[in-house]
This record gives sequence, structure tokens and C-alpha cells, in this order.
Amino acid sequence: MAVFEYRGITAAGKAVHGVRDASDPKSLKALLRKDGVFLTEVLEEAAAKARRAREVNIGAFFRRISQMDVAVATRQLATLMGAGITLVEALGAVIDQLDNPEFKRVFTAVRTRVTEGSSFAEALSAHPRLFPGIYVNMVAAGEASGTLEIVLGRLADFGESQTKLRQKVISAMAYPIFMMVIGVIIITIMMIVVVPKVTGIFEDFNKALPWYTQMLIFISGVVSSWVFWVIFIPVAVGTVLFFRSWARTKPGREKVDRFLLWAPLFGPIVRNLAISRFAQTLSTLLASGVPLLKALEITRNVLANVVLEAVVEEAAGSIREGESIAEPLKRSGRFPPMVTHMIAIGERSGQLESMLGNVARFYEGQVEARLSILTSLLEPLMILLMGGMAGGIAFSILMPILQLNEFVQ
Repeated sequence: MAVFEYRGITAAGKAVHGVRDASDPKSLKALLRKDGVFLTEVLEEAAAKARRAREVNIGAFFRRISQMDVAVATRQLATLMGAGITLVEALGAVIDQLDNPEFKRVFTAVRTRVTEGSSFAEALSAHPRLFPGIYVNMVAAGEASGTLEIVLGRLADFGESQTKLRQKVISAMAYPIFMMVIGVIIITIMMIVVVPKVTGIFEDFNKALPWYTQMLIFISGVVSSWVFWVIFIPVAVGTVLFFRSWARTKPGREKVDRFLLWAPLFGPIVRNLAISRFAQTLSTLLASGVPLLKALEITRNVLANVVLEAVVEEAAGSIREGESIAEPLKRSGRFPPMVTHMIAIGERSGQLESMLGNVARFYEGQVEARLSILTSLLEPLMILLMGGMAGGIAFSILMPILQLNEFVQ
């Protein structure tokens, strides 16, 4: 069986396109004719990928597959398999439900590999961008233990919770960032358009201006000059690109991650978010039957912070030598005492995954609480900052005008 991308026309004259597996183009044509579709173009998956690589498709940006899309499809798959439907039939039903053509193409390729004799985990591993290590390893554990539908349900829960937490972080930071961008645009327009026209009246008077007005006129003149923008834009873009390339290096990434953990306002949020992700990922993997060392390796790769990744790697090495998980985490000083204490209790009682679940829920709540506090602080601070800048510009213009009025009188 091969995967084909096709275009066709229905009996009503409507253009349709999609992805479907068939043994050859002739069989595909017969299958589509049964569905009332007349084939106009057909490409095998490899040729279709090559053509898409040569084309610039702006609409593809808006059809990206999100983590929530994967979670929803996983939930549907778990529900169908829980109802007694075989894996191949369940995959076919999910493919029919999908609207995203790229996602449908991926699931069709997965189903084709499964029908050819590959395991579900092997078929998923061919698409690491959508199905990372945690997903593939949990599916492999579920297939080995015969509890695939339960594991898929846990994966759906995990994906949904991670997506909701990410959305909370993004929504909490969106308003302050929006306010900052709008404020900078307004102040820039005032400095370029408004200030030069108003301060132009001061040139006809032979009177010394206050230092703050002179500074305002100087800044307005610099910002209004095309030379400033010719120099500023390349320097700003070059600085951003240089920082991004430096941050990808090992020393740069380590320094950035250490700063993020240390930062006064954002540091606690970054740390609590990483701890919540660590606990929830490890709990989900252990509950699905993944071995502890393999689970720690996968968890280390999802932390997105090299400082904490080194701590987890050290913990894995200590476990190989017969030590517990809690001790190396405690020695690092990066994990709060409550986390290491609960992990130690979970190890002694044999309830490690449930304890990790409790830790994940607690720190997820801490992240939400700190985000709420940070948002409530940033909003008035941004208003005060923008208002102060606008008020400073108005003050620097009005005071000389009042002084000139007294001089004329």
C-alpha cells in the first residue's frame, strides 16, 4: 500500500483534494469513483512532498498542526479503541474526522505502516515533530503491556494539560507586551511628527530653553533623522541575530537558562513551570509502564533548560549506582525541599507516580497564581510608564510656552 495525494471533482462540480492510501493510482481512481469523485491529479507521497518543497505556500503557516490537535486526535483514538475497535479501523475513523490536510497525510502514512506490519510506535517514530519521544515511548509501553487505549488516554490528558498551561502563560503575557508595543509606536510617532512642529515655535525667540526641553528637541531630531533609522535598524536586527546564534551555543544557552532561573520576577515562574513539566511528564511515563531510567531520559529532554537537564542527568546516574531520585535533586539546590520530600515519600511508599502527579498539580497552580500577580502588577506599571513618558513630553513643551507667554507680557 502507498499513500497518494489527489485532486478531483465531485459530480456536483466541486473541487476536492485529500490523502488516501491505495495499492496504485488505478486502484485509487476506482476507490474515489465509488465515492463520487472523478480524479484529475494524483501524486505519490514522495513526489507530493518534493512539489510542496518547491512551492511557497503562505497558507501552510495557518494550517500548522498544534499540540492540541494531536491531543484531540489521541483522545478520539483512545475512545474508539476503548470501544473495542481495532487500531487500523480506529486510525481510519480518525483520518476521516481530520480537517487539516497535513495532519491527515501524517495519520494516513502511520496507518499504512501499521497495515504493512510495523508497530504503532514504529510508525509514529517516523514523524518526530508531531510525536516526540514521550509519545512514542508511552505508546510502545502500552503496546507491550496490552493497555494501549489507557496509555492513549493518558497521552491525551497530558497534551491537553500542557497546552492549557502554555495558553495561560501566553495569554497572561500578551496584554503587557501589546501595551508596550502600542506605547512605543505612539511615543515614536509623537517624537517624529508632533514634537518637531510644536518645538519649531521656540526658534523665533532668543530665550534659553530648559534642559529637559533641549533634551526633548535633541532626541526628536535624532529619531526624525533618516540616518538614525538607517543605522538603528541594521544594528538592532544584527544584535538580535547575534544573540540568537550565541544563545544556541552551549555556553550561551547555559548562561541564558541560568539567568532565566535567577530573574527576579520571571525566575520563579520559569522554575515552577519546569518543575510542573518535570513532575507531570515523569508521572505520566511511569504510570504507563516506561522504565524509570528511560523515563528520566525522556523527561530531561522536555525541560528546555540546560541547568535543570544537568540535574536530571545526574539523578539518572545516581540511580544507576543504586541511589534514590530525591537525593541528587536535593543536592542540586534547584528543586524546592517540598518536591524532593514528596518524591522521597513516593519512593518509600511505592506511590511515586501519584506523588509526582500531586507535585505537578501544585506547581501548576503556583504558576497560575504568580502569573496572575505578575499580570496585575505589569498592567498598571505599563500604564504609568507610558503615561509618564507622554506627560514628560507634554511638560517639556508646555513649560517653555508658559515662560514665553510671561516674557511677551
